Amino acid sequence: MFANFGPNMLKVLGRYWGLFLQGAGITLLLSAITVFFGAILGSLLAFMRRSRLKPVSGFALSYVELIRGTPLLLQLYLITFLLPELLPMLNLSKFASVTVALVLNSAAYVCEIVRAGIQAVDPGQTEAARTLGLSARQTMVRIVLPQAVKNILPALGNEFVTVIKETSLASTFFVGDLMTVYKTAQGATFTVIEPFLIVGVIYFVLTFSLSKLITTFERRLKASD
Repeated sequence: MFANFGPNMLKVLGRYWGLFLQGAGITLLLSAITVFFGAILGSLLAFMRRSRLKPVSGFALSYVELIRGTPLLLQLYLITFLLPELLPMLNLSKFASVTVALVLNSAAYVCEIVRAGIQAVDPGQTEAARTLGLSARQTMVRIVLPQAVKNILPALGNEFVTVIKETSLASTFFVGDLMTVYKTAQGATFTVIEPFLIVGVIYFVLTFSLSKLITTFERRLKASD
């Protein structure tokens, strides 16, 4: 068994390298879309949580707790099967439905990232800005947010790394990501370990490279302070 392990792995990689490469591209695309729109929706939720209007802040809090308190796979199933039924006129593909589910999930976590980044800014600066005559909106835009971004961006990078790994659950719906490619290679070659390890190495290379970029970015942010 182990004597043929190396040759089998090279055989699988040689035959399906293009498919693995395509799967990596779809995984990155799915992750990038999720983080981009998740950041927009999550930021909106963060400001809603800070609202003085109880219904608004209550809705945001309930959403975050609901999403964070239920498994992502359950959310994927519910949204992927229910969304096309609720909005048949949109004719959503499996990829689009899975993307929506991932965005809604990521938004709940981004909401807490943004909220924590804003709260990390010294409250004294807000008080000083209001003393100087700036409105609450001007204080947030000119004083708080520019400083909060330095706390938020590295955390968003880490969210990107997390989403890359979480997209593996999307293979349940065969959307062409890395784990979908694994299932394809496994079924065609009747091997389990070899394509599994290839996919694992690709995941590691993607997440490790991105983590190093985030670390470098964090160092530059600290150096600019």
